[in-house]
Amino acid sequence: MSKQKRLSYKIPFKLEVIKYAKEHGNRAAERHFGPPPTEKMIREWRKQEDQLEKTDKSKHTFRGCAAKWPQLDVDMKEWITRHRNNGFCVSTKMVIYEAKRLAAEKGIDDFTGSASWCYRFMRRCGLAMRTKTRIAQKMPKEYESKILSFHKFVLDSRKRNGYEIGQIGNMDEVPLTFDVPSNRTVDVRGAKTITVKTSGHEKTHYTVVLSCCADGTKLPPMLIFKRKNMPKEVIPPGVIVHVHDKGWMDENGMKVWIEKVWSKRPGGLLKKPALLVLDQFRAHISETTKTRFKEVNTHLAVIPGGLTSQLQPLDVSINKPFKVFMREEWNKWMAAGNHDLTPTGRMKRPTITQVCEWVKTSWQAVNDEIVVRSFKKCGISNALDGTEDNMLYSESEGSDTSDTEPQSVINLDSSDEEFLGFTDE
Repeated sequence: MSKQKRLSYKIPFKLEVIKYAKEHGNRAAERHFGPPPTEKMIREWRKQEDQLEKTDKSKHTFRGCAAKWPQLDVDMKEWITRHRNNGFCVSTKMVIYEAKRLAAEKGIDDFTGSASWCYRFMRRCGLAMRTKTRIAQKMPKEYESKILSFHKFVLDSRKRNGYEIGQIGNMDEVPLTFDVPSNRTVDVRGAKTITVKTSGHEKTHYTVVLSCCADGTKLPPMLIFKRKNMPKEVIPPGVIVHVHDKGWMDENGMKVWIEKVWSKRPGGLLKKPALLVLDQFRAHISETTKTRFKEVNTHLAVIPGGLTSQLQPLDVSINKPFKVFMREEWNKWMAAGNHDLTPTGRMKRPTITQVCEWVKTSWQAVNDEIVVRSFKKCGISNALDGTEDNMLYSESEGSDTSDTEPQSVINLDSSDEEFLGFTDE
């Protein structure tokens, strides 16, 4: 006996059957259109008539879980549409935050606003995340020997000087802009043009100097703005501000950072022996800077050119979540509205006070455990007995690959001749 094939019917056909059944009866509709459909199926379709009228007519049936709070879906879809029509970027975190706010307004007590709810909501409403693809290159084999040499240098230095885990640190400069738009936003699936509104300052740069220690301690961030005089705006506590005519780090900036950040870390005032991991940026390894580090009993481990993506904890796992949090702060500011305008009616950029608050909040939001794991992944703070060697190069969700444009994982333009060697001075 052959197995009967399961049939499915599109919604327009179901509505046609329902219309006939309402005029002539269910059994008459069965004789006219089937069987199948059977009289029982027609009865079920008639119960669903209101839903069928509102559903996409290209569908066959109601697939997936029905919305527990249908009006919340409608309101959230309208909110997303309104923001996208105004050019604002919408992240899934913003969707969840707004949904929780609306649910509280409507008195919905059992709404949790989980990530799975957001996924199902987007699927029900035909929404999706839009993003660019990324391009990465594999590390050349000749770099492997440099990595091994760096690990051996760090291991020998730790055994020789006996650094406490909290005295092993990393510092790096992160270039940012006053506008932090994303290439990803929630929008209607299949949309051809994706626009994101900004204040027009996505190319106005400043530098954030981040530093942390292998025990998870995050040191105060330092911001370097492109200007000649110190800003008169209020600077929130826990943030250091410096100025430079190009907004970059230089030897004077390193002096400020050593005095106001590194020397004041836990154990810094006691001048405990410390190891600081740095890249080969010129201001990091100048003779003047080395002398200042000697004065505070700090030894340097300079990363070979082209290997910061493998050996610098901030690059490996920490910078990306920090930038994600920064983007969320900017998105909230853009979506809030009520921005100051120039005399010509253009939106003013965020103030220095606001940017400092974003940096402080975003840096505090980075999980301490991510910092600890990143040092171990780079082979810098692993147990000396080798029991944590399996953590080297383990996959991490926090790898700092920018989603603004395709990048190589390593800098293939770095010349071997530029590498000045590790230093333990």
